[in-house]
Amino acid sequence: MEYCYKCGEKLIQKECFNCGISEGMVPYCPKCQEFRFPIFNSAVSMIVFNPNFSKILLIKQYGRDKNILVAGYVNRGECLEETVKRELKEETNLEVEFFHFNESKFFEKSNSLINNFIVQTKDENFELSKEVDYGKWYEIEEAKREILPNSLAEYFLNQAIKKLPSIIKMK
Repeated sequence: MEYCYKCGEKLIQKECFNCGISEGMVPYCPKCQEFRFPIFNSAVSMIVFNPNFSKILLIKQYGRDKNILVAGYVNRGECLEETVKRELKEETNLEVEFFHFNESKFFEKSNSLINNFIVQTKDENFELSKEVDYGKWYEIEEAKREILPNSLAEYFLNQAIKKLPSIIKMK
């Protein structure tokens, strides 16, 4: 961020102290006399498993022929857990039986912190919304081959699969 989002003034770097402890150099607006911490979006994505954790739901959206994960942005005032349940219901009409945090990564292209979850659904009977062009349950090994290669979705999928044995035990 180069300019203040309130007044448009060019920001400078200034050391920020919180309770006497330095938070380092932070963008500062000399006109508003306020620090301007980074602003970014928050989103969730999900590795959606069927009830017995044998299949993964992948979707295609926005006219693209690439298998991706169910995902969506966190609404103002909403927690991550609420977003997971809402987005899964909105896009697939599936209900969450169980979910567990997987990992998070910053995604530069959309200026978003993506929070990924491992989700178990109550059943396999999905009904896609108008937001989603296509969806299909894939066997786990097939999902690994079908996910968009070299993507954040592929990274999250691989991490979830590694954690799956301990997730099943936890449940």
